[in-house]
Amino acid sequence: MPPNERYFGLVNFGNTCYCNSVIQALFFCKPFREKILQYKQLNKSQKKETLLSCLADLFSTIASQKKKVGHIPPKKFIQRLKRENGALSKFNLFVSYEKVFDNYLQQDAHEFLNYLLNEIADILRCTEKHSSNDYDDMRADRNFDDKKKEVDNSQTWIHEIFQGTLTNETRCLNCENVRTKDEDFLDLSVDVEQNTSITHCLKCFSNTETIQSDNKYYCEVCCCKQEAQKR
Repeated sequence: MPPNERYFGLVNFGNTCYCNSVIQALFFCKPFREKILQYKQLNKSQKKETLLSCLADLFSTIASQKKKVGHIPPKKFIQRLKRENGALSKFNLFVSYEKVFDNYLQQDAHEFLNYLLNEIADILRCTEKHSSNDYDDMRADRNFDDKKKEVDNSQTWIHEIFQGTLTNETRCLNCENVRTKDEDFLDLSVDVEQNTSITHCLKCFSNTETIQSDNKYYCEVCCCKQEAQKR
């Protein structure tokens, strides 16, 4: 146990256990936590509240505790989360908070993680080009999607920490030609078996699959459908 670490539980507000689980996992992701706390220091004068500023406040509160263990209610963060999703649902830009995260299913945490990382990245992109005030104004605009595309291509520290490149390979079993395709990702969905390791999960994820019968692969070299191996 690191001597300076803090272990604080987060109070559950009804059905926010999935949210608390994601926050805890991100807090103990050291590179992410350092960036969040750095953001807090660099934006002390920021008056406009965002989901990122609320998360930074929460992380700062935990990190500054004198006790090593305890519990903290993430009330401000949860309230901001509900307000933001409520505002977006008015313009059909995001399904309402209650509809997306309305139960205790395990996939809710995964959906929330994706939403939170993408939201933070959007805030960082926008504040680099404009300001935190402009970000809220942009979200309230009915042309939000078009304006958002203007800043979607820039990389942020979210991508530096979490983004990887997945290479898909398809090999024709007739001519042996290999076609590759690279895709960027922020997360991977892997099957988790009992008493297994991350290494084992990733190995199973990259297992070779044979494409045959009605699902044959169209080989551009053979100019016809062929059996192939994909991984």
